[in-house]
Amino acid sequence: MATVRLDLEYDGSQFAGWAAQPNRRTVEGVLRDALRVVVRGEVTDLRVAGRTDAGVSATAQVVSLVLPDGFDPYRLREALNGTLPDDVAVRQVAAVADGFDARSDALSRAYEYRLLLGPRSPLRRERVLRIRGVLDVAAMREAAARTVGQHNFIAFTPTQTEHVFFDRTVLVCDWQQRGDELVFVVEANAFLRNMVRVLVGTMLQVGRGAMRVAQYEALLDGAPRDAAGPTAPAHPLTLVGVRYASS
Repeated sequence: MATVRLDLEYDGSQFAGWAAQPNRRTVEGVLRDALRVVVRGEVTDLRVAGRTDAGVSATAQVVSLVLPDGFDPYRLREALNGTLPDDVAVRQVAAVADGFDARSDALSRAYEYRLLLGPRSPLRRERVLRIRGVLDVAAMREAAARTVGQHNFIAFTPTQTEHVFFDRTVLVCDWQQRGDELVFVVEANAFLRNMVRVLVGTMLQVGRGAMRVAQYEALLDGAPRDAAGPTAPAHPLTLVGVRYASS
């Protein structure tokens, strides 16, 4: 048996998230279907670096799994891409050390969330959230800076949750101007469900003057969910990187 790493890209707009669910189209579901055809059987130990929510895309998702010996990485990539639907692609396939686990071995995950500040853009409408009005970007960047470090993010995830531990360590958090887009860039050791989207929704309140930076910072000490802002839409969010010790 051989442990394999797959690097995936997918458009999340037509998926109910990563995790397989009965009677719903998911990334894991279509990947398992394709593997079943290519390998002619069930794969074992399929693990994913980040379980993206419904509507969230990825340019750098990582999956590990165990396959029979003797596979050719190039042929496996081409066979999978010939079987997968058009909104999912395997970008790379590599043999890795036995025991590699895409989830537990990941040191951090990185996401980007794109805001469009200018006129509407038909070609980007499924990848950005258009913002009307003026934002105080300096205040939003200050809020982002105060997010770096270890905090209790219970205010930034749904009240009904499977999580029991809410501390996460944020390594990078910033707003970057890229032409007419303002992009939220965040990297952390792990994320709670909806965490990035609630961070964005809350920082937008800061940018619109509805919340002060000091009020935002107080949320990082374990405030209740209803003290934070709304959950921003999923479609502008993309998983853009996963870091491992060897990378």
